[in-house]
Amino acid sequence: MIKNIIFDMGNVLIQWSPKKIVARLGVNAEDAELLLREVFSEMEWVSMDHGIMTQQDGYERICHRLPERLHEAARQCVFDWWKPPLDPVPGMAELAREVRELGYGVYLCSNATSTLHEYFDRIPGAEYFEGKIVSADVALLKPQHEIYECLFDTFELKAEECFFIDDSPLNIDGAYAVGMPGAVYLGDMTRLRKAMRAAGIPVKE
Repeated sequence: MIKNIIFDMGNVLIQWSPKKIVARLGVNAEDAELLLREVFSEMEWVSMDHGIMTQQDGYERICHRLPERLHEAARQCVFDWWKPPLDPVPGMAELAREVRELGYGVYLCSNATSTLHEYFDRIPGAEYFEGKIVSADVALLKPQHEIYECLFDTFELKAEECFFIDDSPLNIDGAYAVGMPGAVYLGDMTRLRKAMRAAGIPVKE
């Protein structure tokens, strides 16, 4: 029987779009493509989320590949992307409230840097969460099996009693591999709620 709902953050609780982040910076199209490639699509971003590289070190390495005129823009991408208003994923705060009111435990498992702790309270629905695992804090990344085991051990949960919502099929596959069922969320709330009801979670249609 499911007793706990585990949420991802990016594109589950809040909209995550590097293109939107870069668009706010007001750079030209060529520089925007350069920032998207060098900041968000290279290994530093993953290593920072992994907790094996500091944000300062990641930023400095990124700057080695960028013209000096883009160093400040890169700094904003690395350190300050979360400071403008965060765009919620419609319906997710309501879902978190609903399952909490139904008596389920509500937790987060996210690939993110430790700065997540600074802005998590700004995410709609954050007040319903009882705990969170942030990848950089534990030097593990989804879909590594160990990060899910860390979640279970930290909060004394059983894999088969958790239901995981993530926008990555690989992350959901990793969860199933350790015995935690879940569903891939790609923007269809009706489909997600149907999957939850099929798992025995009595959410509304």
